[in-house]
Amino acid sequence: MTLVVDDLCVYYRSLAGDVRAVDGVSFEIADGELMGLAGESGCGKSTLGKALIRLDARMRWAQGRVLLDGEELPVWTESGMDRHRFFDVSLVPQYAMSALNPTRKLGRMFRELLRSRGVDADAMRPEIERRLTLVGLEPSVLDLYPIELSGGMKQRVVLVLSTLLDPAVLVADEITSALDVSTQKAVAEMLVEFRDRGFVRSAVVITHDLSILAQIADTILIMYAGKLAEKAATSAIVDEPLHPYTRMLIGSLPEVGVRFSERRLAGIEGRPPSLLRPPEGCRFRDRCPLATSRCAAEPPFRAVEDGHLVACWETG
Repeated sequence: MTLVVDDLCVYYRSLAGDVRAVDGVSFEIADGELMGLAGESGCGKSTLGKALIRLDARMRWAQGRVLLDGEELPVWTESGMDRHRFFDVSLVPQYAMSALNPTRKLGRMFRELLRSRGVDADAMRPEIERRLTLVGLEPSVLDLYPIELSGGMKQRVVLVLSTLLDPAVLVADEITSALDVSTQKAVAEMLVEFRDRGFVRSAVVITHDLSILAQIADTILIMYAGKLAEKAATSAIVDEPLHPYTRMLIGSLPEVGVRFSERRLAGIEGRPPSLLRPPEGCRFRDRCPLATSRCAAEPPFRAVEDGHLVACWETG
């Protein structure tokens, strides 16, 4: 097992109190698993991803454990996580194309990253060039500034930077956002190739685009309002979702070849609850067509089939 997350709670401080962005989350990621993490905006998926590497000073770890190959990661402290970053857990941040320093050439950024990790940058030069070539970039890009690259080229550079030290787990946050469709597909396929080549052991791909996950993910984890709703193999999530929220999320997506006149898209009525003062019980119950009095108590995130977990009293 690569990664085990146990009862993780991560909050944001505010003048009105703690915003419970990730509230009691438990799941596992196996060696070689490429797990998609999906849900509507504000569900906590980006916070969960960043909590695994602890790169946001606004976050407050409240409780829970994160274990990598049996060793506990000190996700409650930024300084404690520093020795694990890029080696054990790495991140392709949201808005990755803006993560490159515009005042530095790419080669200098690679050297500075490696030196900060205690790695000989000159000795790594051939491997840097090899990986750039693998993603379709000439080694000469190392002599360029970020502004001289297209959006897709910048995204590929960030992917190479983030995986240069072969991390055990890569968190890719909205890796295909702001890219055209053909570039989205190419970048997503590169992530799979990096996993297959052993540049990363496992990956968490955070996105609101389920169509991307359907193409590349082995499993999909659905979040809602800071809680986990469902996790299963990608085919099960897409074709046989069990949680009412997952069903409605899938049902709101257009299908290739189906006209609007044949099947109108159905949205999800209502709004997610406030994470400042979340309600007791199932957080989806006010929007759920299957809600009953049992939903006043929080449902456990449990296995209802082999490899299929769901948090719903009315399922399984």
